Amino acid sequence: MSTSTKTETTSAAPFSTLDGNEAAASVAYRLTETIAIYPITPSSPMAEWCDQWSAAHRLNLFGTVPRVVEMQSEAGAAGALHGMLQVGSLSTTFTASQGLLLMIPNMYKIAGELLPFCMHVAARTLATHALSIFGDHSDVMACRQTGFALLSSASVQEAQDLACVAHAATLESRVPFLHFFDGFRTSHEVAKIRIVTDDQLRELMKEYDLPIQAFRNHGLSPDRPCIRGTAQNPDVFFQAREACNPYYDRTASIVQEIMNRFAAITGRQYRLFEYAGDPKAERVIVIMGSGGETAQQTAEWLNQHGEKVGVLKVRLYRPFSVGAFITALPSTTRRIAVLDRTKEPGAIGDPLYLDIIAALREACDKGLASFDAEPVVVAGRYGLSSKEFTPAMVKSIFDELKHAAPKNHFTIGIVDDVTHNSLPFDPEFDIEPKDQVRAIFFGLGSDGTVGANKNSIKIIGEETDLHAQGYFVYDSKKSGAGTISHLRFGSQPIHSPYLLRQADFLACHHWRFLERYSPLDYAAEGATLLLNSPYGPADVWNHFPIEVQQQIIAKKLKCYVIDASSVA
Repeated sequence: MSTSTKTETTSAAPFSTLDGNEAAASVAYRLTETIAIYPITPSSPMAEWCDQWSAAHRLNLFGTVPRVVEMQSEAGAAGALHGMLQVGSLSTTFTASQGLLLMIPNMYKIAGELLPFCMHVAARTLATHALSIFGDHSDVMACRQTGFALLSSASVQEAQDLACVAHAATLESRVPFLHFFDGFRTSHEVAKIRIVTDDQLRELMKEYDLPIQAFRNHGLSPDRPCIRGTAQNPDVFFQAREACNPYYDRTASIVQEIMNRFAAITGRQYRLFEYAGDPKAERVIVIMGSGGETAQQTAEWLNQHGEKVGVLKVRLYRPFSVGAFITALPSTTRRIAVLDRTKEPGAIGDPLYLDIIAALREACDKGLASFDAEPVVVAGRYGLSSKEFTPAMVKSIFDELKHAAPKNHFTIGIVDDVTHNSLPFDPEFDIEPKDQVRAIFFGLGSDGTVGANKNSIKIIGEETDLHAQGYFVYDSKKSGAGTISHLRFGSQPIHSPYLLRQADFLACHHWRFLERYSPLDYAAEGATLLLNSPYGPADVWNHFPIEVQQQIIAKKLKCYVIDASSVA
């Protein structure tokens, strides 16, 4: 078994620097004819991009301009979509959180009627004890019973690529798809990716003329009278409900076949369950979403330092393929930590954990597994409401799996002083490549800091051979609150979906941030500090707080000041 199942593309497709929302929307727009929207953070930019492209009369892959309709709510958008699909129009939408939940009644109908359809979700926390605009999987996990296939992307590149797979797979399988990626962490991360060109997309979709025509012919029309939306009694409902089984039974193999075709076109190979790490690993983390990138990066570093660990990244979560899962898992596995990015109070375990337990049980019962002894499986919870998930936390989980009886139902990333289920971790643990340039900018919402940094990352990504990544931490109060921009760039691809802990360059755009955010805590030794200061070089030192003076000396920082407010 290879240490990684994804190959770097050898395609001549050009690079582009964009965020996850734009990456997914660019595919959805080109492959649909009608789009019903109602914006909700953090999915709003997908709808905004499509609305902008439609207004500019940009053509889709079929040579027409998609019609974008904004409804009065997400429930209205879902109803409109159901109607669009009933008449044979290729359609899409974008949503998150409570907005997604408002679509659930129509999602049941769309899936029950086997209408080809793909929606894109920037997965976001559901409001419980408090509202949160940030990301986790609680919204998409609330939809796993609707009958939609659930396909997960872990990066900006994947948000684009797996959007292509989802749109193709729904046409061939007739099972509707919910393609999701982590809200903010992926939806708003700016990264340099290989774009899927129109020619590549046509090559992928060329086999679907007949399924598209069949979908159109299935649409309601006075020329083809039929009955829809009936009510059924107990004598037939159960039997009719089971009739969809063959469609779901073949969906996983269809998705893998399309992934293989996509690889032949672009050079980027994906699998339903993607293993990375030592081929004889005994300790394995199973995870879904952007956390898989962090876990893989950490596992590879640990393996280079004498460990034997691995990561199994879940892509197609529904329908769940037991065969593909067990094939991807090393037969040497002895300990598994299944990480969920959601919480279901009162349940025996969170969703992914329960599915992995069931999959292992079925695989062993059917003789599909070849373990010497059935692995010990423990559950963990991480990253609720975009809580950071770092290499230090991944290492802590692997360390816990060394124990004869590792803690079950643990949390990572917080200090749980109520039920005491959290694992400790070393916040100083750092595996970032030293040849990578790291920069942090402290700004104020609406002061232009984020916009300028997005431009910088795009210039670096598109005008040089360097790989680049930008992530922007917003306060939920948005305009007028603080923003922190985290920028990375270097010669190697960047797979680090977590915040910078240390930076080579820091820019502080407001003097009072020196005390509010302690920006010098992020400074690496010898780093450069650029400060917007009302005081000039001659007397600025005397105005620094004593703690700032101490850090400048201890870390040997190079300091530059400019009265940028006066210049502006």
